[in-house]
Amino acid sequence: MNFIDTHCHLDAAEFDGQQTVRLAAAQAAGVTRIVVPAVSRDNFAVVAHLCSEAPICAPAFGIHPMYTDHAHPEDLRILHDFLARPETIAVGEIGLDFFIDHYDRARQEYFFIEQLKLAREFDLPVLLHLRRAQDIIIKHLREHPVRGGIAHAFNGSAQQAAEFIKLGFKLGFGGAMTYPRATRLRQLAATLPPASIVLETDAPDIPPAFLERCTPNAPEYLPRIAATLAELRNLTLADIARITTENALAVLPKLSRPRAPL
Repeated sequence: MNFIDTHCHLDAAEFDGQQTVRLAAAQAAGVTRIVVPAVSRDNFAVVAHLCSEAPICAPAFGIHPMYTDHAHPEDLRILHDFLARPETIAVGEIGLDFFIDHYDRARQEYFFIEQLKLAREFDLPVLLHLRRAQDIIIKHLREHPVRGGIAHAFNGSAQQAAEFIKLGFKLGFGGAMTYPRATRLRQLAATLPPASIVLETDAPDIPPAFLERCTPNAPEYLPRIAATLAELRNLTLADIARITTENALAVLPKLSRPRAPL
Protein backbone atom coordinates (compact mmCIF):
# COMPACT_ATOMS: atom_id res chain seq x y z
CA MET A 1 0.00 0.00 0.00
CA ASN A 2 1.17 3.51 -0.87
CA PHE A 3 0.13 6.70 0.88
CA ILE A 4 0.70 10.38 0.07
CA ASP A 5 0.99 12.94 2.86
CA THR A 6 -0.33 16.05 1.12
CA HIS A 7 0.65 18.46 3.90
CA CYS A 8 3.65 18.06 6.19
CA HIS A 9 5.91 20.80 7.62
CA LEU A 10 8.99 18.63 7.72
CA ASP A 11 11.17 21.75 7.99
CA ALA A 12 9.66 22.65 11.39
CA ALA A 13 11.89 23.09 14.43
CA GLU A 14 10.37 19.96 16.02
CA PHE A 15 12.11 17.89 13.33
CA ASP A 16 15.54 19.54 13.52
CA GLY A 17 18.16 16.83 13.08
CA GLN A 18 15.47 14.16 12.73
CA GLN A 19 14.42 14.53 9.10
CA THR A 20 16.38 11.52 7.86
CA VAL A 21 14.99 9.27 10.60
CA ARG A 22 11.43 10.52 10.10
CA LEU A 23 11.61 10.04 6.35
CA ALA A 24 12.91 6.51 6.77
CA ALA A 25 10.10 5.73 9.21
CA ALA A 26 7.52 7.20 6.83
CA GLN A 27 8.79 5.14 3.92
CA ALA A 28 8.81 2.00 6.04
CA ALA A 29 5.15 2.69 6.88
CA GLY A 30 4.24 3.00 3.18
CA VAL A 31 4.33 6.79 2.68
CA THR A 32 5.75 7.28 -0.80
CA ARG A 33 5.38 11.04 -1.30
CA ILE A 34 5.30 13.99 1.13
CA VAL A 35 4.28 17.52 0.19
CA VAL A 36 6.21 20.13 2.18
CA PRO A 37 4.61 23.60 2.05
CA ALA A 38 6.60 26.72 2.89
CA VAL A 39 4.95 29.49 4.90
CA SER A 40 7.10 32.62 4.39
CA ARG A 41 10.09 33.91 2.45
CA ASP A 42 12.24 32.98 5.45
CA ASN A 43 11.77 29.26 4.83
CA PHE A 44 11.45 29.10 1.03
CA ALA A 45 15.12 28.14 0.64
CA VAL A 46 14.97 25.73 3.59
CA VAL A 47 12.04 23.85 2.09
CA ALA A 48 13.67 23.83 -1.34
CA HIS A 49 16.88 22.37 0.06
CA LEU A 50 15.09 19.77 2.18
CA CYS A 51 13.13 18.54 -0.83
CA SER A 52 16.22 18.48 -3.02
CA GLU A 53 17.86 16.14 -0.49
CA ALA A 54 14.84 13.88 -0.02
CA PRO A 55 13.45 12.35 -3.22
CA ILE A 56 10.06 11.51 -1.69
CA CYS A 57 9.45 15.16 -0.73
CA ALA A 58 7.94 17.75 -3.06
CA PRO A 59 7.90 21.50 -2.31
CA ALA A 60 5.13 24.07 -2.37
CA PHE A 61 5.81 27.75 -1.73
CA GLY A 62 3.52 30.40 -0.30
CA ILE A 63 2.99 33.07 2.32
CA HIS A 64 0.81 31.72 5.13
CA PRO A 65 -1.88 34.14 6.41
CA MET A 66 -0.39 34.12 9.91
CA TYR A 67 2.91 35.40 8.45
CA THR A 68 1.41 38.24 6.43
CA ASP A 69 1.82 40.81 9.21
CA HIS A 70 5.57 40.68 8.59
CA ALA A 71 5.42 40.13 4.83
CA HIS A 72 6.23 42.77 2.22
CA PRO A 73 5.20 43.14 -1.43
CA GLU A 74 8.80 42.30 -2.35
CA ASP A 75 8.19 38.84 -0.89
CA LEU A 76 5.78 38.19 -3.75
CA ARG A 77 8.59 38.71 -6.27
CA ILE A 78 10.75 36.22 -4.37
CA LEU A 79 7.81 33.82 -4.27
CA HIS A 80 7.42 34.24 -8.03
CA ASP A 81 10.98 33.03 -8.54
CA PHE A 82 10.43 29.92 -6.39
CA LEU A 83 7.17 29.10 -8.16
CA ALA A 84 9.03 29.17 -11.46
CA ARG A 85 11.24 26.25 -10.36
CA PRO A 86 10.41 22.98 -12.12
CA GLU A 87 10.18 21.02 -8.87
CA THR A 88 7.44 23.25 -7.40
CA ILE A 89 4.12 21.39 -7.31
CA ALA A 90 1.75 23.97 -5.76
CA VAL A 91 1.29 27.44 -4.29
CA GLY A 92 0.95 27.09 -0.57
CA GLU A 93 0.40 27.28 2.21
CA ILE A 94 -1.82 30.29 1.52
CA GLY A 95 -5.26 31.44 2.58
CA LEU A 96 -6.99 33.27 5.41
CA ASP A 97 -7.13 32.78 9.18
CA PHE A 98 -9.80 34.69 11.09
CA PHE A 99 -9.51 32.64 14.27
CA ILE A 100 -7.10 35.07 15.93
CA ASP A 101 -8.50 38.59 16.09
CA HIS A 102 -5.33 40.68 16.05
CA TYR A 103 -4.25 39.65 12.55
CA ASP A 104 -4.91 42.28 9.87
CA ARG A 105 -7.68 40.85 7.71
CA ALA A 106 -7.21 43.31 4.86
CA ARG A 107 -3.51 42.49 4.72
CA GLN A 108 -4.27 38.76 4.71
CA GLU A 109 -6.71 39.20 1.84
CA TYR A 110 -4.23 41.29 -0.17
CA PHE A 111 -1.55 38.59 -0.01
CA PHE A 112 -4.08 35.83 -0.62
CA ILE A 113 -5.42 37.46 -3.78
CA GLU A 114 -1.94 38.23 -5.09
CA GLN A 115 -0.94 34.61 -4.57
CA LEU A 116 -4.05 33.38 -6.36
CA LYS A 117 -2.92 35.50 -9.30
CA LEU A 118 0.48 33.81 -9.17
CA ALA A 119 -1.19 30.41 -9.11
CA ARG A 120 -3.03 31.35 -12.27
CA GLU A 121 0.13 32.65 -13.91
CA PHE A 122 1.96 29.37 -13.29
CA ASP A 123 -1.14 27.16 -13.63
CA LEU A 124 -0.43 25.59 -10.25
CA PRO A 125 -2.89 24.20 -7.70
CA VAL A 126 -3.06 25.86 -4.29
CA LEU A 127 -2.87 24.53 -0.73
CA LEU A 128 -5.44 26.43 1.28
CA HIS A 129 -5.39 27.41 4.95
CA LEU A 130 -8.97 28.37 5.78
CA ARG A 131 -9.50 28.59 9.52
CA ARG A 132 -12.81 30.36 10.21
CA ALA A 133 -12.70 31.85 6.71
CA GLN A 134 -14.24 29.28 4.36
CA ASP A 135 -16.96 31.49 2.87
CA ILE A 136 -14.65 34.44 2.20
CA ILE A 137 -12.08 32.14 0.61
CA ILE A 138 -14.80 30.67 -1.63
CA LYS A 139 -15.73 34.21 -2.66
CA HIS A 140 -12.15 35.04 -3.62
CA LEU A 141 -11.75 31.76 -5.49
CA ARG A 142 -14.81 32.57 -7.58
CA GLU A 143 -13.36 35.99 -8.39
CA HIS A 144 -9.84 34.65 -9.02
CA PRO A 145 -10.32 31.06 -10.22
CA VAL A 146 -7.38 28.68 -10.11
CA ARG A 147 -6.90 25.11 -11.30
CA GLY A 148 -8.00 23.74 -7.92
CA GLY A 149 -5.96 22.35 -5.08
CA ILE A 150 -6.48 21.14 -1.53
CA ALA A 151 -8.56 22.68 1.25
CA HIS A 152 -6.12 21.76 4.00
CA ALA A 153 -7.40 20.59 7.40
CA PHE A 154 -10.97 20.94 6.21
CA ASN A 155 -13.45 21.50 9.01
CA GLY A 156 -16.32 23.30 7.34
CA SER A 157 -19.92 22.35 6.60
CA ALA A 158 -21.20 19.93 4.01
CA GLN A 159 -22.40 22.90 1.96
CA GLN A 160 -18.96 24.52 2.05
CA ALA A 161 -17.37 21.21 1.13
CA ALA A 162 -19.64 21.00 -1.91
CA GLU A 163 -18.58 24.49 -3.01
CA PHE A 164 -14.87 23.66 -2.75
CA ILE A 165 -15.43 20.47 -4.73
CA LYS A 166 -17.21 22.47 -7.45
CA LEU A 167 -14.17 24.75 -7.61
CA GLY A 168 -11.87 21.80 -8.26
CA PHE A 169 -10.59 21.20 -4.74
CA LYS A 170 -9.96 18.06 -2.73
CA LEU A 171 -10.46 18.17 1.03
CA GLY A 172 -7.61 17.32 3.39
CA PHE A 173 -8.33 15.04 6.36
CA GLY A 174 -5.81 14.18 9.06
CA GLY A 175 -5.34 13.75 12.78
CA ALA A 176 -8.43 15.72 13.83
CA MET A 177 -10.60 13.03 12.24
CA THR A 178 -9.28 10.41 14.69
CA TYR A 179 -10.98 11.97 17.74
CA PRO A 180 -14.37 10.37 18.50
CA ARG A 181 -15.74 13.70 19.73
CA ALA A 182 -15.15 15.30 16.29
CA THR A 183 -18.57 14.08 15.21
CA ARG A 184 -19.26 16.58 12.41
CA LEU A 185 -15.83 16.11 10.88
CA ARG A 186 -16.11 12.32 11.07
CA GLN A 187 -19.54 12.47 9.44
CA LEU A 188 -18.04 14.46 6.57
CA ALA A 189 -15.17 12.01 6.23
CA ALA A 190 -17.67 9.16 6.10
CA THR A 191 -20.07 10.66 3.56
CA LEU A 192 -18.23 12.98 1.17
CA PRO A 193 -17.66 11.66 -2.35
CA PRO A 194 -14.63 9.37 -2.20
CA ALA A 195 -12.98 11.26 -5.07
CA SER A 196 -12.92 14.44 -2.94
CA ILE A 197 -10.70 13.28 -0.05
CA VAL A 198 -6.94 13.35 0.42
CA LEU A 199 -4.86 12.47 3.47
CA GLU A 200 -2.46 14.70 5.38
CA THR A 201 -0.70 14.90 8.72
CA ASP A 202 0.09 18.64 9.00
CA ALA A 203 3.02 17.35 11.05
CA PRO A 204 4.20 18.35 13.56
CA ASP A 205 0.74 19.84 14.21
CA ILE A 206 -2.72 18.26 14.68
CA PRO A 207 -1.49 15.08 16.40
CA PRO A 208 -3.94 12.18 16.14
CA ALA A 209 -5.78 10.72 19.11
CA PHE A 210 -3.49 7.70 19.39
CA LEU A 211 -0.41 9.79 20.25
CA GLU A 212 0.51 10.64 23.81
CA ARG A 213 -0.14 14.19 24.93
CA CYS A 214 2.35 16.76 23.55
CA THR A 215 3.90 14.23 21.12
CA PRO A 216 4.49 15.90 17.73
CA ASN A 217 2.71 14.48 14.73
CA ALA A 218 4.92 12.92 12.03
CA PRO A 219 4.45 11.54 8.51
CA GLU A 220 4.95 7.91 9.55
CA TYR A 221 1.59 8.10 11.36
CA LEU A 222 -0.34 8.71 8.14
CA PRO A 223 -1.35 5.05 7.60
CA ARG A 224 -2.76 4.88 11.13
CA ILE A 225 -4.73 8.07 10.43
CA ALA A 226 -5.90 6.45 7.19
CA ALA A 227 -7.16 3.48 9.19
CA THR A 228 -9.69 5.77 10.86
CA LEU A 229 -10.95 6.89 7.46
CA ALA A 230 -11.22 3.26 6.38
CA GLU A 231 -13.28 2.46 9.47
CA LEU A 232 -15.56 5.46 9.00
CA ARG A 233 -16.22 4.57 5.37
CA ASN A 234 -16.41 0.79 5.94
CA LEU A 235 -13.58 0.20 3.47
CA THR A 236 -10.30 -1.63 3.67
CA LEU A 237 -7.08 0.23 4.35
CA ALA A 238 -5.90 -0.82 0.89
CA ASP A 239 -9.00 0.82 -0.61
CA ILE A 240 -8.28 4.06 1.24
CA ALA A 241 -4.62 4.00 0.18
CA ARG A 242 -5.58 3.56 -3.47
CA ILE A 243 -8.39 6.13 -3.50
CA THR A 244 -6.55 8.88 -1.65
CA THR A 245 -3.36 8.34 -3.65
CA GLU A 246 -5.29 8.62 -6.91
CA ASN A 247 -6.99 11.77 -5.61
CA ALA A 248 -3.70 13.38 -4.57
CA LEU A 249 -2.09 12.67 -7.94
CA ALA A 250 -5.15 14.03 -9.73
CA VAL A 251 -5.14 17.36 -7.90
CA LEU A 252 -1.33 17.68 -7.71
CA PRO A 253 -0.36 16.36 -11.15
CA LYS A 254 3.34 17.24 -10.86
CA LEU A 255 3.62 14.68 -8.06
CA SER A 256 3.25 11.93 -10.64
CA ARG A 257 6.04 13.21 -12.87
CA PRO A 258 9.72 12.41 -12.48
CA ARG A 259 11.37 15.26 -10.64
CA ALA A 260 13.54 17.49 -12.83
CA PRO A 261 17.22 17.73 -11.88
CA LEU A 262 17.93 20.62 -9.51
